Amino acid sequence: MSRHIQVTFDAHDPLALSSFWRDALGYVHPGPPGVELAEGADPLAAWDEFLTRIGVPEDERATRSAVEDPDGHGPRLFFQRVPEDKVAKNRVHLDIRAAPGLEGDERMAALEAECDRLVALGATRVHRDEPAPPLSGGFIVMTDPEGNEFCLD
Repeated sequence: MSRHIQVTFDAHDPLALSSFWRDALGYVHPGPPGVELAEGADPLAAWDEFLTRIGVPEDERATRSAVEDPDGHGPRLFFQRVPEDKVAKNRVHLDIRAAPGLEGDERMAALEAECDRLVALGATRVHRDEPAPPLSGGFIVMTDPEGNEFCLD
């Protein structure tokens, strides 16, 4: 029997980091438990109202955040506030499959376009690895706004 997974990120600013990954992946912030969101309603505003209603102090409201695949296929991403800085390379990272089925110059052009979009959202480009067939179609290494490595593949 397979299991669903959640990928958890330690972060200084969980809401900002979850918003970056929401926009990077086309995910959404889910609404609070037991709250039906109207079409077009802001889930973050709903969370603020929910946390106020259940008595969570304002300084504790931004300690966690999550995003989910609206189609239900990808893993949920959870972000939790931690005090320490990131000090080493990730041992696990996400690969964003930005050019499935493409090869050569067409593939690398698609990766470059996605890289530009993500840089505009706050990511940083680290380096580009050129295609080396048959084992690698090429990829771009990046970091999110808090320095977590990921690849455009």
